[in-house]
Amino acid sequence: MATFGNLSDRLADTFKNLRTKGKLSASDVDGTVREIRRALLDADVALDVVKEFTGHVRERALGDEVNKALNPAQQVVQIVNEELIAILGGQQRRLEFAKKPPTIIMLAGLQGAGKTTLAGKLSKWLAKDGHTPLLVAADLQRPNAVTQLGVVAEQAGVAIFAPEPGNGVGDPVQVARDSIKYAGVKQHDVVIVDTAGRLGVDAEMMAQAAKIRQAINPDEVLFVIDAMIGQDAVNTAKAFQEGVDFTGVVLTKLDGDARGGAALSVASITGRPIIFASTGEGLDDFEAFHPDRMASRILDLGDILTLIEQAQQNFDEEEARQVAEKFATDTFTLDDFLKQMQQLRNMGSLKKMMGMLPGMGQMKEQLDNFDEREIVRTEAIIQSMTRAERVTPKSLNGSRRLRIAKGSGTTVTEVNSLVNRFEQAAKMMKTVAKGGMPQIPGMGPVPGANFSSKRKQKVKGKKGSRSGNPAKRAAENSGASVVETPVTTAGSGFGLGGGTSAAPSAPSEDELAALQKFLGR
Repeated sequence: MATFGNLSDRLADTFKNLRTKGKLSASDVDGTVREIRRALLDADVALDVVKEFTGHVRERALGDEVNKALNPAQQVVQIVNEELIAILGGQQRRLEFAKKPPTIIMLAGLQGAGKTTLAGKLSKWLAKDGHTPLLVAADLQRPNAVTQLGVVAEQAGVAIFAPEPGNGVGDPVQVARDSIKYAGVKQHDVVIVDTAGRLGVDAEMMAQAAKIRQAINPDEVLFVIDAMIGQDAVNTAKAFQEGVDFTGVVLTKLDGDARGGAALSVASITGRPIIFASTGEGLDDFEAFHPDRMASRILDLGDILTLIEQAQQNFDEEEARQVAEKFATDTFTLDDFLKQMQQLRNMGSLKKMMGMLPGMGQMKEQLDNFDEREIVRTEAIIQSMTRAERVTPKSLNGSRRLRIAKGSGTTVTEVNSLVNRFEQAAKMMKTVAKGGMPQIPGMGPVPGANFSSKRKQKVKGKKGSRSGNPAKRAAENSGASVVETPVTTAGSGFGLGGGTSAAPSAPSEDELAALQKFLGR
C-alpha cells in the first residue's frame, strides 16, 4: 500500500540484516529495535505509540521465544507482525446493525477528509450486501456539498434525502431528524448522515455535530480521517473523541504517497477500532479493515486473503470451471482470453492486486513502471480480430496481422507479441490442467517432466588400449562404447518413479540466475 511504502521499505531493510545471523545477541536486538523506532518516527507514528511498540518488541525479542527458535530472524519478524496487529486494533471490528431498522450511521471529520465520497463508497458497499441505504445531506455549510452528495448517490445507485439546498441554507439538525422518519416510510434499512466539517477543529463544528448526534441517536459514529494528515491525526482524533465521540474510524486516501504512519496511531491512542479503509478515488476502492492483513502488507508479507475475496466477488465459479476444461481439452481461444482479461479489470487496479502478493515490495520499481493500459491495448487487439481469427490464431498471416494492428491502433510487433504470449500461456496451462509441470521460459525443462523416452549419451574414452596386459587392455577397451540411458517418461513432478533416470547434471550459472529471477530473489 503506497501510504506505508516507505515504512515497509525501512522495515524490510532492517530485517534483511538479521537473516545472516544464526543466533541473535542483545546488541543485535537493540540495533534492530533502534532501526524500527527510527522507521516508525519517520513515518509519523505518534511517539507514545512508538515507545510502547518498541518496548514490547525488545522485551519479547530478548525472551525465550527467540532464543529457542530455529530461525531467530523469522521469529523477530513474527513478533513485529503481532505487535503491529495490536496497535492497529487487534481483531477486525464489523459494523453493528440495529435490531430494529433503520441502522443509523453518522459520519464526522474535518473538511477535505473525504466524508462525502466515503458516504457513497459505504452506501455502495452496503447495497452489494443486500441493504437499502439512504444518504442524508446534512452538510449545509460547504459550497455545493449537497450537489456533490447527489452526484455520488447517483453513481452509487442509492437514494438520497436532501430537502435543503445547502450553501448556508437550512437546519442540518432538522434534516438529520426528518431523514429517520423518511427512511421508515420508504423502508430504507440503513441511514448514512453526511455532516459538515471545517478546515480545522473549532467549537461551532463540534457543537453542531454533537446536536446531530443527540437528535438521531446513531448506532455508529464513524470518524473519517485522511491517512496523509501527519501528526495532526492524533490531535484531531482526540478533539473529536472529546467533542462528539465516535465508535469507529475510517481511513481515507490510503493510496497516497505520504508517510501516513500517523494513521497507525489513531486506534491505539483513542481505543476506537479502524472499521473501513478507502484505497482510491473510485467508489469500489473501499474495503473492510483487517488489522492482521494491514500488518502483513506493511511488512511485505502480502495480503492473499483480500486478493482471494476480490477474485471471488468478480469471478464466476461456473465460468472458471469451463475455462479449466477448455485448457485441458486444448479448446481455449482468444475469446476466452479476452473474457479473463475483462474479469481482471473488474477486480480493480492490477498494480494494487500485485502489491498484495508476498515479497512484491522488493519489486517496487517494476510495479511503479507497470502500465495498466496494456490490458486496454490487449482488448483492442483481440476485438479487432474476426470471430474465426479468435478461435484459430494460427490463421493470422502477415496481412491479417497488419489489418488488426491498424484496427486496434497498435503495431504488428505488438500483435505478434500478444499471439506469442497467448500460445505460451495456453500451452503452460494445458500442461498444468493435465497434472504436469510446465516448462518455464528461461529455465529449461523442469526435472521430472515428460521428455523423449531415450537419449544417447556418448562416454568419451581412449580409442583403444595399448597395454601389454591382456586383462587390463580388455577392461579399458570396454569403456569406449556408446551407452543408451533411458529417461523416465512417467515420473512424478519431483522426478520420482517410472523407471531409471540419468543422473542430473549441475545447473549452469545462467540457469541458476534464471531460477533466482523466477523466485524473485
